[in-house]
Amino acid sequence: MNKFFHLNTFMEMENSYEESNVIVFGVGFDGTTSNRPGTRFASTSMRREFYGLETYSPLLELDLEDYKVCDIGDLDLSIGNTEKVLNEIYDATKEIVNDNKIPFMIGGEHLVTLPAFKAVYEKFNDIYVIHFDAHTDLRQEYNNNENSHATVIKRIWDIIGDNRIFQFGIRSGTKEEFNFALKEKHTYMEVSNIITFEKIISKLDGKKIYLTIDLDVLDPSIFPGTGTPEPGGVTYKEFENVFRILKNSNVEIVGCDIVELSPDYDNANISTVTACKILRELSLVTSDNVEKGKLI
Repeated sequence: MNKFFHLNTFMEMENSYEESNVIVFGVGFDGTTSNRPGTRFASTSMRREFYGLETYSPLLELDLEDYKVCDIGDLDLSIGNTEKVLNEIYDATKEIVNDNKIPFMIGGEHLVTLPAFKAVYEKFNDIYVIHFDAHTDLRQEYNNNENSHATVIKRIWDIIGDNRIFQFGIRSGTKEEFNFALKEKHTYMEVSNIITFEKIISKLDGKKIYLTIDLDVLDPSIFPGTGTPEPGGVTYKEFENVFRILKNSNVEIVGCDIVELSPDYDNANISTVTACKILRELSLVTSDNVEKGKLI
């Protein structure tokens, strides 16, 4: 994995690439950010704060010390050339997937999900997307650009079509985007809440999923460190149910990412710490998923 460089390593994610099942990597790109930039600094900020957490999750009754997770650092990107960056993310993710490992990407803006998802999709065609976000991300184009953080889920829909994308916490977008999801039913969308997540996961029993979490799904009163904050979001306590449900489910997590942390907009680093805890819980759920023999 010579395309990566280490700033430092997430605690208890120092296992070798060869022996690990889950591969964590950072993607510091925010080239299409339309409001407040800064997501390129997310993984660097998170690595510093992660050492304030314990390795054990009392919520999940799981410990990072019991699993093989490898943080291979941040992707060395050709900043300034969006199409080249997307190809670099795709190539790196493809390498991880071809090695029969689960890619866990830390963005970066939400557009970085597109090439990572493409790489996973090429191996697992029968895949479903779980999307947490404040925003629909279903525009056909934004600022005269079809590849944008505001179009990423529409680009994924172009690949997998209807009845494959499940969106939760959405509370901002154009009328056309909401019509696309709610009236035309091209995606499943729960507006403002995540209450139906358990029902949807039970319907996806035994299915493979790609999970993408835009951290602005959380309310800005508890997560101000993001580029496009949107009031009316869920609390972290509510979001904990996502991890419980995934742990007790029979879905197969074959790829995941967390995106849109802009650490410099939260001087107390509360947003970064929250992102770190989400990373820990989701790393544990994904690792436990593998240990139970649900993948590959």
